[in-house]
Amino acid sequence: MTFVRGFAAEVRKGLLNLLAGWREALLEMITFPLFYLLIVLFMGRGQLRADLLLPVLLGMVALTFIHEQVNRVFWSYLGDIQSGVLEQTYLTPLPSAASILGRQVAAVIAAVPTALAVLATGAVAITLQGGRLPVDAQVIVPLAAIVLGTCGLALILCGLTLVFKRIEIITQVSVAVYAIAGGTLVPLAAMPDPIAFLSRLVVPIAPGIEAMRDILLGGHSLAALPTGWGLGWLLAQPLLITAVGVVLFNRLENLARHRGTLGRY
Repeated sequence: MTFVRGFAAEVRKGLLNLLAGWREALLEMITFPLFYLLIVLFMGRGQLRADLLLPVLLGMVALTFIHEQVNRVFWSYLGDIQSGVLEQTYLTPLPSAASILGRQVAAVIAAVPTALAVLATGAVAITLQGGRLPVDAQVIVPLAAIVLGTCGLALILCGLTLVFKRIEIITQVSVAVYAIAGGTLVPLAAMPDPIAFLSRLVVPIAPGIEAMRDILLGGHSLAALPTGWGLGWLLAQPLLITAVGVVLFNRLENLARHRGTLGRY
């Protein structure tokens, strides 16, 4: 019962923070779609080319989601460390798993509006260019893989925050790396083999983006994905990242508790 109450309280706190920061959320729902259109214009040399709108849209929706989800979890954790709330939480019977799981769920929910704003903008742009946004229920699998892998990445960053504190730059740099080398804007098949290999191996959104492009652009089924490392890796990669996140978070959490540095910043 303590776990459930703690989990529900963390989700509620995250959603209340989202409502309290509605101006920031609204601004992001405007700037991210504009960023998407500017990228397509840049890649199309001043034109919203129909052949670029959908491929870039699929990558941009995933990039927007990982940016929002990871940053919201990370900053909520860092804010509680700085204010001393996190240290007090560890003095209560509340399991830390309930706290981190509640933050993850709240961050996922909070990331959805901005990602949907990008998707809606892309759908309008594609329609105005005379095309249509394809729909296929199979994309639920790569979308779920992106969400799970992103939560695993957030766990790793939160664990590192408990010990090393000032790692804000890592979150910003990591999103920039995903945008440039994660297959978000340019397909991994068009990148050098070492970069494509590393991206498929460790970037949480890379296999999902490739799978969505195969399904929605190429008309392929999940069982016969022609690019990337196939359905098996699409399912295994987020599970592995999450497993690494759980193990690393637990070890770093124990280290911070042993050192007594949960409240230091």
